[in-house]
Amino acid sequence: MTIDFNKGNGLVPVVIQDNSTLQVLMIGYMNEEALKKTEKEKRVTFFSRSKNRLWTKGETSGNFLDVVEILSDCDNDSILIKVNHAGPVCHTGSTACFNEETAKGFIYKLEEIIDQRIDGDVTDSYTNRLFKQGINKVAQKVGEETVELIIEAKDENIDLFKNETADLLYHLLVLLKAKGVRFEDVEEILKARHKSK
Repeated sequence: MTIDFNKGNGLVPVVIQDNSTLQVLMIGYMNEEALKKTEKEKRVTFFSRSKNRLWTKGETSGNFLDVVEILSDCDNDSILIKVNHAGPVCHTGSTACFNEETAKGFIYKLEEIIDQRIDGDVTDSYTNRLFKQGINKVAQKVGEETVELIIEAKDENIDLFKNETADLLYHLLVLLKAKGVRFEDVEEILKARHKSK
């Protein structure tokens, strides 16, 4: 990846995005040295215009931005970095610097949590216990939650309907894990269907 640092007098804008949810977390600036350090250490380092020095996000708070992927735009004069983060990104304590707390994309974070509980064999986890009961039990739970959702769909209590929908989605994610399928795989099929029309 070759970045054109000349256009911005040695600095380029950097968009930081949550790797799971795709939420934009913050924007900073990098010079060539900051980019090299980020690539080498796999932790985001910016050039702080106010401090006039390199600044590794999390050096004080411990809320580091661990690099998953670094991409440049089509003109090679700005950068997108997908990260995993440990804690709030904004100094105000918010997840993102844009004052946006959103649940959009949380299904991917939930998929990661399910992976961690199963792959880590977390003994006090309902998710792990259910998974260990095998595919038949997991599929049965998806069936039960589907029936409960249908019943709530026929009634007028929208909160119960939303809760049963959440239960179904959660159990479906566990079933996908049991089958070795990612939620993104299902999205790809939906996307391909949409394109074909």
